[in-house]
Parts: sequence; structure tokens; C-alpha cells
Amino acid sequence: MNILHDERLDGELVPHDRAKVLAALANAAPDLTLLHREEDLRPFECDGLSAYRVLPMLVALPETLDQVEALLRKCHELRVPVVTRGAGTGLSGGALPLEQGVLLVMSRFSRILEIDADARIARVQPGVRNLAISEAVAPHGLYYAPDPSSQIACSIGGNVAENAGGVHCLKYGLTVHNVMSLNVMTIEGERMTIGSEALDSPGFDLLALMMGSEGMLGVVTEVTVKLLPKPETAKVLMASFDDIEKAGTAVGAIIAAGIIPGGLEMMDNLAIRAAEDFIQAGYPVDAEAILLCELDGVEADVQEDINTVRRVLETSGATDIQLARDDAERARFWAGRKNAFPAVGRMSPDYYCMDGTIPRRELPRVLKGISQLSEQYGLRVANVFHAGDGNMHPLILFDANREGELAVAEELGGRILELCVEAGGSITGEHGVGREKINQMCAQFGSLEITAFHAVKHAFDEHGLLNPGKNIPTLARCAEFGAMHVHNNELPHPELPRF
Repeated sequence: MNILHDERLDGELVPHDRAKVLAALANAAPDLTLLHREEDLRPFECDGLSAYRVLPMLVALPETLDQVEALLRKCHELRVPVVTRGAGTGLSGGALPLEQGVLLVMSRFSRILEIDADARIARVQPGVRNLAISEAVAPHGLYYAPDPSSQIACSIGGNVAENAGGVHCLKYGLTVHNVMSLNVMTIEGERMTIGSEALDSPGFDLLALMMGSEGMLGVVTEVTVKLLPKPETAKVLMASFDDIEKAGTAVGAIIAAGIIPGGLEMMDNLAIRAAEDFIQAGYPVDAEAILLCELDGVEADVQEDINTVRRVLETSGATDIQLARDDAERARFWAGRKNAFPAVGRMSPDYYCMDGTIPRRELPRVLKGISQLSEQYGLRVANVFHAGDGNMHPLILFDANREGELAVAEELGGRILELCVEAGGSITGEHGVGREKINQMCAQFGSLEITAFHAVKHAFDEHGLLNPGKNIPTLARCAEFGAMHVHNNELPHPELPRF
């Protein structure tokens, strides 16, 4: 669970009269479902980051593109901010509503429009669940590769907004690598198609720009995804280590051996014990760390890779190596990893989930640094992460009922993210920035880079109405945060708005 003390937005929002906005939207789209009573708004006050809570002014639940268009045009006319929401499983406060804004919920757009098995693509609406795509195309021997831990519930539109990954993103990529095109609506209600079914499209790569833009540039109304053939076989090795730094070193050694696993995941002892108690996955609870390494493809190649990885793990100091005996055991191994977050939640009243990325070579050093920070701040940290691509998810355990402990957890989380930046990494790998990490954006980027981000935002959304206060900090905020020097109290490019 994450908490945000500072509820300020970067930029002032114009106050609006709820009744007048409700009447205007009802007139613009008479059949549009609009919620305005407090008891109806309450379920939408937070996302998966449950301690960020804001009651929206209104919630809109459209069912047609015409309704979405009418709502956006009217909100643009009235200068009412709009936050787009999918399934609400986000973990950085990216879809958190605004007290003076409309929450546009796209969950009713839940149809798979077309499956083209020959072209290996599917056209889907943004409210379609991630796992539902793979379930629908399974009869064709195909699947959709990105598999976040929340894939049973998260929507493909939200995956686009956060550029979601998953345990198999090392080999098969993030959302950005598995989407061919998007249909998008601007804040003015204009419809655009970005990308195509071709392997390349002329002009600027706006498709990649939309990925991970957290609803700040447009509203996604349709997604065309790539489909992959199911591998002939998949095997999982579980390696145990008596030292977490040895496990970190083994990760780089596997990649250096020329092996790109389908998934390469790591858990420390605290996470191992939590997952085993919750799932009974067969994890060794006395190990300081485990690596889960999935190898997939043609049977002969997989067997050769298993032999290579075994040798690497033994050389790296693994105390035990197990090969999943069958698909059922393979599924249990992965179930423990995918349920690690809720499992850790059973060990502490609250936890703070971080999401940073570092170069693989820095894993041992950063893990040691996290351990030192954990000891310094007096809070336990469970490490669960996509080791193959260096995407870390330290879970900081705390009790919000103890005075001051929440603030300590937040400070520790910020220090961990800054450690990732110092190691040459990033403050996010798949959860996005949202409201949670906006201060750490100041630690990662300089004034010219943040100014460029604002310029892109301005090109798509001149008045800053789409998801304001998220993702990109103002330069003034960065100066206040102490991570950026502003010359003579002046910010560069004063002609650009500071959302």
C-alpha cells in the first residue's frame, strides 16, 4: 500500500460547479451514464494503490465512441480536466481522479473486435482484460505475451497507458513491443489512428510515444495487438542461493552465456517465505534468494539451454537447482511469484511497493544498498523483481498506525529509487510515475528534458486537461524538491505552460 502526503497538483485547476457540469454533459450526451452521488463515486476514489484517495467530481461510463467524443468536446469547452481509468489496478496513482475533474471509465469497452490468426493480430477495445486476449486466441495456438501479475484483471488500455510488462517481458518485450496500432481520441474529441498493421509506418513514431504516456496525451479507444505462437515446450528451473548477491551475479552470468530466458525472476528470503505460506509453491524457505528461470522454444533447444543454465548457476554458487517436473509444478512455481505482492501483504499491516530499474550488472551492488537502507531506516524490505531486465519491486513493510512510520516508508522508497538512478537506471520499469514518483522525476531528469516533456504535452493538450498533476513535474516543483538548479529564479522557455 502506498500513501501520498502531498496532495498538491502542479498547476491550479479552475473550480467548477458540479451541477452545471453534470447538466452540460447530460445535454451533450443524453444516453451517457453519469455518476454524481457520493455513494456512487466512492468505489472510484482510488486504484490499486489503495491509500491514494480522491473523490472525483463526476464519473462517466460511456458505451459508445460518440459518447466519449461528446464528453471530451464538452470538457474541453468548459476546461474541465479528464482522467481516464481502466480496471483500476495501477500502482502509481496514475488513474487517481481529481476533485475538480471527470473520471472517464472505459471498462464497458470490453469487446474483442477481431482475431486474425493468419496475420497473428487481434483488435480489441481498451476495457478487454489482458488475460482474456490469450484465452480467446488459445484455440488458434496463439497468445498475447505481456503478462503483468494483475493480468487476470488489468485492462489492455491501462497496459498501454503504463507500458506494462510482466514476468516474460525479458524475452518478449513490454506492451510497446507487442502493439501494432492504436485508435485514440484527443481532448478536443478528434479521432486518430496511430501506427498500422505494417511493420513500420512513415513519420514520427507516435505509437511508442503513446505507450506509457499515462493518459496525458489522448484517450485510447482501440488497440491492435501482436499475437505469438505458443512455444512447443517450456521448462522452469528454480535455483536456491545462500546469499542474495550471488543470485544477483548469476542473473548477469546467464545473459552473458547467450541465453535469453522466457522469464528470469528473483525473490529474497522474506518474499520466499511469504509466497510459500500463501501459495505452497514448493519454495525453499531457508534460501536467502531464489531464481526462477523459464526456457521455452523447440524441445531440443530448450534442453540444451537447460544444461547451459545449470552450469552457470552451479558456477555462480547455487546451493540447489530444481527442474519443474511437469506443467503443474511449473504453474505452481510461477503462481508463487505472481502472488508475491498479496502474499507479502499478509506479513504486515501495510507495504509500500516500489518499481525501479537498473542495469543487470548493478544488481549485487543495489541489492546490498537496499539492505543497508532497510537497516538504516528500521523497516523490512522484501525484494521481488524481474531480474532479467533489472526491474526491481522492493516492498517496504510498515504500519501506518504507528506515528511517523508512514513518512519513514515514503522516505526510504524515495531513497531506493534515487539509488536506482545513481546506478544508471530508472525510477520506473512498468508501474509508471503517476502521482507517486513525481518528485523522483526531478532526480532523473534535468530542466531541458522536463521542458521537452511539457512541450510534447502542450502539443497534444494545450490546456493541460488530460490527467493533470501526473507523470511530469513542473520545474518549480523540482527546484523546491532540491533536485534542480533554476538560474536567477527563472525557468527556461517561459512561453510554455507549466501543467
